[in-house]
Amino acid sequence: MSGLLALLDDVAAIAKLAASSVDDVAGMAAKAGSKAAGVVIDDAAVTPKYVHGLDPKRELPIIWKIARASFFNKLVILLPVALALNAFAPWLITPLLMLGGFYLCFEGAEKVFHWLLPHGDAQVEKDLDVGDPVHLEETRVRGAIKTDFILSAEIMTITLAAIPAGTFWLEAATLAVVAIAITAVVYGTVALIVK
Repeated sequence: MSGLLALLDDVAAIAKLAASSVDDVAGMAAKAGSKAAGVVIDDAAVTPKYVHGLDPKRELPIIWKIARASFFNKLVILLPVALALNAFAPWLITPLLMLGGFYLCFEGAEKVFHWLLPHGDAQVEKDLDVGDPVHLEETRVRGAIKTDFILSAEIMTITLAAIPAGTFWLEAATLAVVAIAITAVVYGTVALIVK
């Protein structure tokens, strides 16, 4: 009987440890997600333009294509790269954050420039004149996925920098939770905006 009680005590201790780890992941994900909020807002602001001018019936399927690619980029490509970077070259995190910041500054300056000095974009006009909605949709989806990949890389790097040094699995779980939550919130919000 005492062996059974000792086993149950061990199971209870393991359950407490698991609950503590889940709590740690949730807390770190919330903290890291809040630090990445600026990039997330930029991501949410950029996405609706990719469905502008297309058949309204295709808006949600297009957003779903972009969201699926975003999940893939974050979970299959960027998460392992971020973990490898943290394990083998943690000194690269700050320069990557700076590089991402420079890119976002460039994007912002370009938008301000186009706002102050509007001009037609010959490629966009050519795409709209072609009359092939399938080609236009594919082009816009590719562009959206590329932009999302760049913003996702910045989000994952910011998240990684915000996570205190811990175990590999805790870092991986935190990055995965942030990736899933941010993608769901951004593309869920975009779907609500366009509909």
